[in-house]
Amino acid sequence: MSEKMNVLLITTDQHRVDMLGCYGNRILKTPNLDKFANESVRFTNAFCTNPMCMPNRATLLTGYYPNVHGVRSNGINLPTDIPTITQTLVKRGYHTINVGKTHFNFWTPPYKPKNHSAEGFDIWKDPSLKKRQLAKKNFPSPYYGFEEMYLTIGHGSLVLGHYHEWLEERAPDLAKRILNDYQDLDNYFELTYDSFIPEELYNTTYIQNNTINFFERFADGKYNNKPFYLHCSFPDPHYPVSPPGKYRDMYKPEDIHLPENFDNIRNLYNHPYLGKYMKDPPMRKTLIREETEETIRKFIAFNYGSVSLIDHAVGQILASLEKLGLAKDTIVIFTSDHGDYMGDHSMLLKGPSPFKGTLHVPLIWKVPNLTKPAVSDALISSVDIPRTIMDLLKIKERYRPPLMQGYNMTPVLKHPSKKVRNCVLIVEDEEVGPKGPLLTRLAHLLTEDFKLTTYAELPEYGDIYDRKNDKAELHNLWEKDEKLRLQLLDKLLHEYMMTRSRFPIRQGGT
Repeated sequence: MSEKMNVLLITTDQHRVDMLGCYGNRILKTPNLDKFANESVRFTNAFCTNPMCMPNRATLLTGYYPNVHGVRSNGINLPTDIPTITQTLVKRGYHTINVGKTHFNFWTPPYKPKNHSAEGFDIWKDPSLKKRQLAKKNFPSPYYGFEEMYLTIGHGSLVLGHYHEWLEERAPDLAKRILNDYQDLDNYFELTYDSFIPEELYNTTYIQNNTINFFERFADGKYNNKPFYLHCSFPDPHYPVSPPGKYRDMYKPEDIHLPENFDNIRNLYNHPYLGKYMKDPPMRKTLIREETEETIRKFIAFNYGSVSLIDHAVGQILASLEKLGLAKDTIVIFTSDHGDYMGDHSMLLKGPSPFKGTLHVPLIWKVPNLTKPAVSDALISSVDIPRTIMDLLKIKERYRPPLMQGYNMTPVLKHPSKKVRNCVLIVEDEEVGPKGPLLTRLAHLLTEDFKLTTYAELPEYGDIYDRKNDKAELHNLWEKDEKLRLQLLDKLLHEYMMTRSRFPIRQGGT
């Protein structure tokens, strides 16, 4: 066994903070993640840098804010010349492996034929076996620094990539059904989907088994005594939500607790920014949308089923890590790329708004011989995770991606009552279509007590919510407290300036 620490980063997709038992959910059963949280540092104030899949996943890989790594929005490939922490780790003697979703390239068909994506639906869903084999053959290796890849593309039952090839060998009829359903992309944008794939062949199980198989190979000495960095990335509970087998009916819609602000939707129609999107939703099937109580209850129940299956998989993975003697040398991190409105203000999914459902994520962190079981309310951002990993692994700064952003949160891992940040910046730079229907920019600033949201299109307007006394986010303080507004705007301005790109790096004095 190498003296260097291993890293296991476990991520879920569109999984908001309160969708775990250890974060206070009294209906959802997540015994394995709850047990892990009780052995780790659980953060209650963890936030993404951008509440969309691709931008925040690129941040987790690079340690840069979206304005620096370039993935400002979904649909923009992470540039291949942007340095990644996986490339750093390979050079420092690590083996890097991804099992599951990456989403570093866009999925849906490109706007122009010349725009290519290694993860695009168009070729991975092609009915021609030869073309699908070509997608695998031409897939870049290494991929953004990952030397070994077990790729999933898509969500729910509609998953392509290496998983689909694996499924074809075991259940060709089911694999064919996926291809048939993908011929109408509207299927992919459904909220819920009745799974036609059994638990043992579902993508969550595929990710669980391939992660464990790697641990077994590693324990057998198949990797020349190299330490590992493993990204175990579940594509659930992102829609179309389709928990398989017993997990489909594990939770009843009528038992779901609706949020306190559920009936606030009518007020959003008068909101200076949100009003137009309530009346004319952008990209109706993919972004912010009002829904009925019946639909929301079913959506949440299916989400809970998907998370319970993930919890089972994580339990198996952590048990394997322990059984094989790897736990004592492995840093384990659990988080998500962003959240979901999940019925807040009668809304579902994600998309630009002043509300916290998409911004606030779970984060549980365990470091052997360093962390003790604790709960920390310290502010922490996704951009801090790569920087902290580099510090925990004692990777010298000259070997890292240059000018990494974020904070080293090791002091908080050692002493959970300690505070490193006094605010978190989140920027949404959302564009759908070459000229719309959505072209917008928002900036959020969170302090321990307040959350500010400003809109590029709306000068002299914003939203301020008291994070401790108005958790339902029903009372905007923008017009009610001028001094507070000016203080938060000043802090937002300075934080925004401090996180802007410093590339290209200066090369001379004059």
